[in-house]
Amino acid sequence: MTVILDISRLISRVRYSTPSGVDRVEMAYARGLHALYGERLSFAAVHPSGVYGRLRQGAALTYLDELERRWSSVAAPDAAPPPRQRSLSSVMPQLAALLPTRRGVGSADDGCAPVYVQASPHHLTNAAKVRRILAREGARFLCLVHDLIPIEYPEYARPSGAALHRRRIETIASAIASTGGAAIVNSAATGRSLAPWLRPGTPIHVALLGTEALPSATGEAGDGRPYFVCLGTIEPRKNHLLLLHLWRHLAQTLPPAAVPRLVVIGRRGWENEQIVDMLERCPALVGHVEELGNCPDARLSALLRGARALLMPSFAEGYGMPVAEALSVGTPVICSDLPALREVGGDTPDYLDPLDGPGWKTAVMDYAGRGATHLAQQARLPGWHNPSWHEHIAIVARAIEGLSQNAGAPTG
Repeated sequence: MTVILDISRLISRVRYSTPSGVDRVEMAYARGLHALYGERLSFAAVHPSGVYGRLRQGAALTYLDELERRWSSVAAPDAAPPPRQRSLSSVMPQLAALLPTRRGVGSADDGCAPVYVQASPHHLTNAAKVRRILAREGARFLCLVHDLIPIEYPEYARPSGAALHRRRIETIASAIASTGGAAIVNSAATGRSLAPWLRPGTPIHVALLGTEALPSATGEAGDGRPYFVCLGTIEPRKNHLLLLHLWRHLAQTLPPAAVPRLVVIGRRGWENEQIVDMLERCPALVGHVEELGNCPDARLSALLRGARALLMPSFAEGYGMPVAEALSVGTPVICSDLPALREVGGDTPDYLDPLDGPGWKTAVMDYAGRGATHLAQQARLPGWHNPSWHEHIAIVARAIEGLSQNAGAPTG
């Protein structure tokens, strides 16, 4: 049996020092499937040069090692943080070593259908390219779908976001139908959104994303005031404005020493002018709100472990990785009452309506003062089940086995 894993996304991120959530997911697939299948796993990619092919496994693994080292690197306390993006000239040797070849493409001599696994949306807007790749490989398509938010909530996407994501989902649906493939979804909520796009009876496997072990760290003390963390790309869907307006209100109505701190961690995304204006120009937030766009894993771990709670007032989510990351290190969570977040958090977090400003204020002040609500969630924390990548990859492996053993050639 041949398993082909597409790592185009990771190769496209060769210049970046800080991973996105999708980067981490593709890395987890690479590590998990390689541990499971070893030499039976082939890495493949659409290279930044536009060429598709298989990668030499040794070169791919060396690159993955280097990428993980870069993600976990920590600048010295008195040094500048690593650059978010490296120069093109500095990564040319890596790009050259990762040039794909046609060696092995389309080879399967054991009578089992190859299975082509893709865990990122990379190049899925190009349906013709995906068709050519799958035809050359003679493979069934198994694709992880993260969410359909740009289609369901186009107001939170870039102007072209809904149309682009529609093309991705149409590509996925067509590729699954033509090859007799299947879908993996990160939550039952995503599965319900995806089902109408697929042929009736198409297998949809629900596999919660694993929670990566954050580095051991001591919680940051800061200036001694309690603090909260908001983690995620700065975009309208994440509802940062609710928190920023709340913190402005606290700063204007409480003595400075009584205002808890808010640490906003995440790169700046799109359609976020109002959020950025408040972060950069609101004088009331100075000294109370800190923005960290480039936060190495060790610093993130320290910040999460020392926080009174993670705050996640999102309007829509396909999953809730920050919820899982916080709970995994014993940090309480206050988040929106969304189906996907309940799948991740279970009965542990405190759930609020993302428009309930007074409710968020009450919760924040209770947690800042270690009140009854805060203590109640701390008592619930030991009962939370931590989703693991081992569990996720086991579900993916069962899907692969089912597709590979399904008699006959791909239907396309």
